Amino acid sequence: MAYMIRQGRRAPAHTAPIAPDPSLPKVCIIGAGSSGIAAAKTLYTSAIPFDCFEKGSEIGGTWLFDNPNGQSACYETLQINTSCPRMAFSDFPMPEHYPHYARHDQVFDYFRDYVDHFGFGHTITFNTEVTDVRRGGRGGWDVDITSAAGTETRHYDAVMVANGHHWDARWPDPAYPGEFDGEQIHAHDYRSGDQLEGRDVVVVGAGNSAMDIAVEGSHRARSVNLSIRRGQWVMKKTVMGMATDQVVLPGWAPWWMTSARLRLGALASGGLKRYGLPVPPHTPGQSHPVQSDAIRDRLKAGAVTVRPGIDRLERDRVVFTDGTSAPADLIVWATGYRVSFPFLSSDVVDVENNDLPLWKRMVHPDRPGLFFIGLLQPVGAVMPLSEVQAKLVAKILTGAYELPSRRDMVKQMARDDRRNKKQFYDSPRHTMEVDFDHYLWEIEREMKKRAVAA
Repeated sequence: MAYMIRQGRRAPAHTAPIAPDPSLPKVCIIGAGSSGIAAAKTLYTSAIPFDCFEKGSEIGGTWLFDNPNGQSACYETLQINTSCPRMAFSDFPMPEHYPHYARHDQVFDYFRDYVDHFGFGHTITFNTEVTDVRRGGRGGWDVDITSAAGTETRHYDAVMVANGHHWDARWPDPAYPGEFDGEQIHAHDYRSGDQLEGRDVVVVGAGNSAMDIAVEGSHRARSVNLSIRRGQWVMKKTVMGMATDQVVLPGWAPWWMTSARLRLGALASGGLKRYGLPVPPHTPGQSHPVQSDAIRDRLKAGAVTVRPGIDRLERDRVVFTDGTSAPADLIVWATGYRVSFPFLSSDVVDVENNDLPLWKRMVHPDRPGLFFIGLLQPVGAVMPLSEVQAKLVAKILTGAYELPSRRDMVKQMARDDRRNKKQFYDSPRHTMEVDFDHYLWEIEREMKKRAVAA
């Protein structure tokens, strides 16, 4: 597809296409969201042959509003929760005129400029869905792809799965008892405040999307009740005009230092109890950060009412566990997502309760040549981590790095799992949680430690 050239965009890095080296393994990349384009750019500049398939007609994944692939959870007021310098790819800074936290359209423009700058747009095949990935009879992977031209099977030496994990909506299971006459949507299907206009809204959840929807509803809806079953630390994005994540620790720093930084951020953001938010039963460092600059003001103004968890539904009302109730004709379930891969059978990978054990969150010890890119939930942005994962894969494919033995992988996985369970409280939300700075440092160190001499 043709990429529009915007006024003032940066000059391309390459004047001529980079030809792939046919002696290197051929790769299939699934998805052209933020992780998929990081993978494609890395393989392209490494001269590794690949095909990148995108179900929709554009790049951008979650960050494309109303993405034609039907899988984006982007809504009108969505902003990044990590400041621009901390979200950007290592060799392509975000524009200096961007605010501390970019809007979704600015992030999408940044991705488009990234593709233009490095000149790999022609490597992405759009409107093409990967429907099945299975082990090849003689090794490698057989991949079924479906497009307007029909279905075909192609063989690859390796597959990089970059389909994201914020698209398969998780609804309450089991469902709450009772009948409800109003409308129920998942936060994945929320697009703008127009859906909330003049309605009695109950938002269920305590994550970033729940806070954003409740804030928008406080300006548009007749009433907004925010149902929180377990309290979360809600931090401000900016303090004294500065992005709160700009205090950067060295990657080798122990977790207690990162946890202390998060506690300071929570302290600087102000208390929770006086705003009606339940005090979390865990410290700020034990859960994925939730950020909102506006929720405290809207709570203080009485425009949002905090409620405990739901007990039952009663047609035009929601009854909560403390016996109170609220009128409702719209429930927004901001209850997270399932990790799923519709193109991978359970014989290939088996995900249970959002848990897929992987070495360094990217390599299955029993599935050589199958790599997962961006399948993590960092205390920070996923983009730089997807980039460093792609670099590691490129080194594996070119023979510049040798993976540990299966035995060593399993030992390291067990060690990392024990560490994560100490750092974060047990929930499906934290099965993929990593410390941003430590993960970057760890993968960079790994690439050096096990580098293969040329």
